[in-house]
Amino acid sequence: MYKAICTDIDGTLLNSERDLSKRTISTFKALNKDIPVILASSRMPAAMRHLQEKLGISTHPLICYNGGYLIDQDKVIKIVDSVTIPFSIAQDIAEWSAKTSLHASFYFEDNWYAPQIDVWTEREMSNTKVKAHILTNSDLMSQWKPNENGAHKVMCMGEPVLIDELVQYLSERKAPLHLYRSKDTYLEIAPLQISKASALNLLIKDKYNFSIDDVVAFGDNFNDIELLKEVGKGIAVANARDELKAVADEITDFAKNDGVAKAIEKHFLSFS
Repeated sequence: MYKAICTDIDGTLLNSERDLSKRTISTFKALNKDIPVILASSRMPAAMRHLQEKLGISTHPLICYNGGYLIDQDKVIKIVDSVTIPFSIAQDIAEWSAKTSLHASFYFEDNWYAPQIDVWTEREMSNTKVKAHILTNSDLMSQWKPNENGAHKVMCMGEPVLIDELVQYLSERKAPLHLYRSKDTYLEIAPLQISKASALNLLIKDKYNFSIDDVVAFGDNFNDIELLKEVGKGIAVANARDELKAVADEITDFAKNDGVAKAIEKHFLSFS
């Protein structure tokens, strides 16, 4: 019997409308209340909590920003871990993007700073149900400079050629960063030392009396590879990258066809 569930959100848990299906909601609500359900995503906390509410798991932990911000929400909110991109690198990205038409959004704790209202900002607000703070990258860096605040995540959006140029620029600088390209037009930037798997290990050590071998995890993309490799059972949705399917213990149905719900029914709700 597995003792916990850890699942990615976008491309894994959500359907083609980027929402939770009725079957997914009912399946999670049917779980034993002693089973922790941990959402692990590149999203900020506010973009995950409305999904937790629908699933009935509002007091369960969150792994945000691909492992850079780990929150325990049982009784009181506790920040278990927080790892940011150093201010100097965040400032460098801000200055580079300001010279181009590339959109660069900066995330810190539960705040999202977008440089302007444009098609990229509007799309993210629609997808995540979170409202951005509108502040130019230059003004944001001026605010952060006195305390040298870093960013938990930087999301760069724009033409593929600009994304290519930024990746090359940061690679040549040998900046200690994860450069995760979810689409040709999207680049997510995070600290090199974090991952969903490292955050889950830290959470288990801090809070639970079981091991990572007792966890079932779900994912669809490159940033889920380490997670699926480390847990007791790693399950990829059918629409996952081939690289993730190669390391998965099992492949369930497509995300749009309630693949996560079907696997949970199989491993947690079916007893014969």
